[in-house]
Amino acid sequence: MPRHSFIARMPNRPGALQKAAAVVERGRGNINRLQFDQKIDPETVFFEVTADETACRQIEKDLAALGFLQDSLRPLNILKFCISLPHEPGALHEFLDYTTSGKANISAIDFDDRGQHPDRVTITLSLEQSAEAGELLDALKSRYRIEIIEYDTTGKSLDHTIFYLRFAQQIREIVGEPEDRFLFQLIGDLNHAAQELMNLGQDPGTVFESILQTGRTLRNTSNDGFFADIQVIPVAPDCLLTCIQLPAGGNVYLFRTAEGCLMVDTGYGIYSRDIRRVMERVVPGCRKDISQVVITHADADHCGAGGDYNVPVLMHPGTQEIIRAANRAYGSRNEASIIEEIYTSMINLFSQFHPPVSPRLFPTAFREEIAGFPVIDEIVMSGFRFRVLEGLGGHLYGQIYLYCTELGLLFTGDTVINFRHLSAERTEYNTLAVNLVTSVNVDSAVAKIERQQLLRLAGDTSGHFFNGRIACLICGGHGPVSTLSDSGLVPYGPIDRIVPCD
Repeated sequence: MPRHSFIARMPNRPGALQKAAAVVERGRGNINRLQFDQKIDPETVFFEVTADETACRQIEKDLAALGFLQDSLRPLNILKFCISLPHEPGALHEFLDYTTSGKANISAIDFDDRGQHPDRVTITLSLEQSAEAGELLDALKSRYRIEIIEYDTTGKSLDHTIFYLRFAQQIREIVGEPEDRFLFQLIGDLNHAAQELMNLGQDPGTVFESILQTGRTLRNTSNDGFFADIQVIPVAPDCLLTCIQLPAGGNVYLFRTAEGCLMVDTGYGIYSRDIRRVMERVVPGCRKDISQVVITHADADHCGAGGDYNVPVLMHPGTQEIIRAANRAYGSRNEASIIEEIYTSMINLFSQFHPPVSPRLFPTAFREEIAGFPVIDEIVMSGFRFRVLEGLGGHLYGQIYLYCTELGLLFTGDTVINFRHLSAERTEYNTLAVNLVTSVNVDSAVAKIERQQLLRLAGDTSGHFFNGRIACLICGGHGPVSTLSDSGLVPYGPIDRIVPCD
């Protein structure tokens, strides 16, 4: 039997929740999830109910009849003003007759006859319709001396007692103007994830702010706000490796030879246009020379622009399955985690996810083993052989690594990252993900083992390196290309920060 979601807006008084539960019971529905927290929003309750379609429609109808069904997430009109009331019995009661008939909800009221203005009342009202606000104002002006302090139709002045309406408006500012139906589903899902995180001890304020800050960061660092940190490294005669560190999310790598250009990972979809501009500036002509794209894993910051490239896009079958399932925990022991599933949907929305449509999948037959990782395929560019190593599923199921012994290159995805040399803004952005999924690894214990094996492989690699280099280049999914030293990972060569408008 299908599950249905309802958002109820109920009066904060005894018995209201019981009435709503009785409606579901009469409709022979079973409540699977219920979330309400007065500290967040004292009137909004989230239900998930199992019921057939006919029963679901009846439950909706009965909740609406009680005035409990939240059927719109449009921002309320906020009206704040001062009026002068006659200092006599019944004056306030008469004024409230106007607000009640005007379908206005009083959010705040301030009056003290021993104050500086003993006849003045300051009131904040919220109304659903602009027309109602205008009619109420006309009625009040005909009876009272009135001073408008604020009139807001954007929702930005919504107070904290209607948290989810404010939250919906803030989501709109990030993603545009989606339909209310879409927003209801999104708000319900995000509330579900927040419920799980609160059960794990997370502060709800931190959770909801991290959601909004994730979207705002991606919006604000694309187009005019975009920047990138660039390393251009000669790794052989007529062979350049370019690392593009994006403002938020994973790196993009370009391996260019006389034969063409191999691209490793694509970054977020929202950065697609910015990446193309950087490519043409740093490696002119590179865009048209890209002959194939390799995706290391299914996170949106690594594959989210894959659909923008009309060349073969290579990935592990597990990566394709995660994209299809829209759940980054797919294939792991945490696959049932609602937090991971909802985070995937959220980040895909904010980042304008556009993954490859018809990728070429690596075979998963075992060929040989390197450093404890199965070798499942190889890619040859200008005679240089990149072995495709299958990860063990620590960070994500289906993550792969690329390893070229001759050039001393090891692409480590998100298993080995030079965190110590991440910029402050990237570190802050990465922290938001931790706030929302508790760990970016679906299996932290396995991820630790993989990291140790990859670092050991890098330390044991001693190919015929170019230009005096004596150590393997570790190309992590984030942060600078680095080499391994006694003190840990050290960035290799100069790093230049650019913005497209420079």
